[in-house]
Amino acid sequence: MDYRTGIVSSLAEIGESAWSALLATQPDANPFLSYAFLHALHESGSAAPDAGWQPQYLALWQGEVLAAAMPLYVKSHSYGEYVFDWAWADAYQRNGLDYYPKLLSAIPFTPVAGARLLARDPAARAALVELLCAQQEAAGMSSTHVLFPPEEQAQQLQRAGFMLRSGVQFHWLNPGYGDFEAFLATLEHKKRKNIRAERRKVREAGVTMRQVRGADAGEADWRLFHRCYANTYAEHRSSPYLNLDFFLRIGRAMPRNILLIIAERDGRDIAASLVIHSEDTLFGRYWGALEHVPCLHFETSYYQPLEFCIAQNIATFEGGAQGEHKMARGFLPQKTWSAHWLAHPAFADAIERFLERESGGIDSYIDELNDRNPFRQGAPAG
Repeated sequence: MDYRTGIVSSLAEIGESAWSALLATQPDANPFLSYAFLHALHESGSAAPDAGWQPQYLALWQGEVLAAAMPLYVKSHSYGEYVFDWAWADAYQRNGLDYYPKLLSAIPFTPVAGARLLARDPAARAALVELLCAQQEAAGMSSTHVLFPPEEQAQQLQRAGFMLRSGVQFHWLNPGYGDFEAFLATLEHKKRKNIRAERRKVREAGVTMRQVRGADAGEADWRLFHRCYANTYAEHRSSPYLNLDFFLRIGRAMPRNILLIIAERDGRDIAASLVIHSEDTLFGRYWGALEHVPCLHFETSYYQPLEFCIAQNIATFEGGAQGEHKMARGFLPQKTWSAHWLAHPAFADAIERFLERESGGIDSYIDELNDRNPFRQGAPAG
């Protein structure tokens, strides 16, 4: 096929209508791939060149139609990625080589699986992979990393010369629970008892909860959420990746995908969490608190979102990065993928051997986790 190719530094060069039309053809799309979310990251400065994220999106046009595209960044660090390559960067440095800048295809600050090779058909997707390979060779950078693609796309990248890496997340599955108690009834007795005790502690502390849909969230709600979010980073002596402008932008641009959960005590709002959802999947994102209340994190970030999933008949709750503790709350392990290409042959060989060993460990870890299934025998596990 005869495609017109381009490398763009702003989604505005592609345009919202063209991006949205392409996204509508993707089975693995989610709200984080939307023009609204990505554009807010860039325009707010949260994922911008000054923050070490230089957009360099790949685009293939067939006439006036956007046939394929790929979110791609030139990165000067490895923050905000959730697939850790710090040891690789350190090895390069110890050998007098530059690991940065590198190419990264990911949704900034978002460990959520979804399409990275956005294409209208297999031919366009194959052409996009060819463009990526040509670009990484021409750019002269150390490496290219594609994070959290669906398995099928990971395998396509492997056939193009990438090395695959696997990881683990924890997802909650909804077979159609009638209410929260119906879900609890499927868990082992101890797990069920502990969840009830955690929720009781929050109630006995005088905390009440409210769920605010995106369309009903005002600027005051977003300012509260950002205060809570930033405070959590401050307590860990770190700086937040996302600013208030970003949250205000997504609040305006994609309200149907947003739920804020706010905790109140003695007439004061003291904690909040943000989840983003589609019709069939809810994604846990951020939380923070201004006061410490035992078990409030679990109520705000897990139990309230689970109640929302059940009420809205949402099939999957993706709990975010890591978190083995989620299993005690009904979440089960799921394998994730990333794909990596390194220009230096010796380092590529060494990392390939490392990934082979790591992959076996991941598979054994998932088997071990499945042996600790939190559901009682014979109960549906999603």
